[in-house]
Amino acid sequence: LPQLIELQGFPSMFAYQHWVALKYKKHFTIPENTTHLFNDLTDETYIKRLKKWIVDEEDPQQVILLEIEPEKQKTRVDFELTKKFFGIEYVCISILMLEGKQLFYEKKGRKIPIRRIYSRVIFDEFVRRTDLRCEFNITEEADVSWVNHPNWFFRISKYSMPFINSPYVPNTKFLNEVGSTPEDLENYVLKPLFSFSGKGVIFDIKAGDIESIMNPQNYILQRKVQYAPVIQSPSGQVKAEIRLLYTWLKDEPAPMLTINLVRLSRGKMIGVDYNKDLEWVGGSVGFFEV
Repeated sequence: LPQLIELQGFPSMFAYQHWVALKYKKHFTIPENTTHLFNDLTDETYIKRLKKWIVDEEDPQQVILLEIEPEKQKTRVDFELTKKFFGIEYVCISILMLEGKQLFYEKKGRKIPIRRIYSRVIFDEFVRRTDLRCEFNITEEADVSWVNHPNWFFRISKYSMPFINSPYVPNTKFLNEVGSTPEDLENYVLKPLFSFSGKGVIFDIKAGDIESIMNPQNYILQRKVQYAPVIQSPSGQVKAEIRLLYTWLKDEPAPMLTINLVRLSRGKMIGVDYNKDLEWVGGSVGFFEV
């Protein structure tokens, strides 16, 4: 059975995934009866929906993609494409100006009011960056609308996993609610609730690892999912993880599945840090039969 291993109430590379899918279709032989999109979206309606989701009815000049030093992020290519598609700037949180409850950023010497924010700020990185001097703390009230409210980062996350009882979800418990430590720890993985990119994850757990956790309420113990290396590459077999990306327009009753992101790995875990110096790994996109 397919397994849901994580939830993230946080946007991913919506612009880049569409762009790279079109490049694949242009330069490779992709079957015509496949698509990288869902729910009958076309190339045109996908971009239209994304614009409605990100910009809504605001002036694009007053909508920003918010990050921490965006020009240094690995995902900058997505920021550039978002800017190209929708005309919004990507801005570092450290340069925002807060006057009362109104936010501003500066562009070519002009102070521009911010009406809507597409946040790509990862909280654990923000907390670690004590060198940043910010007028605006992302959790404080401001006169803006959010594409994705910062609270979603916490509410829809690994924190949600222990509450889902399904054959499609591996057994997951908050560490502080685990009674006796399982004898077969080799079949479990220990994850901090609010971190990204595999940071803090203990894949090969020892009993001492669990005992050393000072805040067990902020960790989950999850049964491991064994990834099958089903893709044959010139460098060997590759494992894959499919991420399903949803958007949620304000007049809709629920999020809608729109596009996908495929992560390829030859390491122990999915992610850049676990696949250094390896080939045929990293981000890709899947095409599904229709």
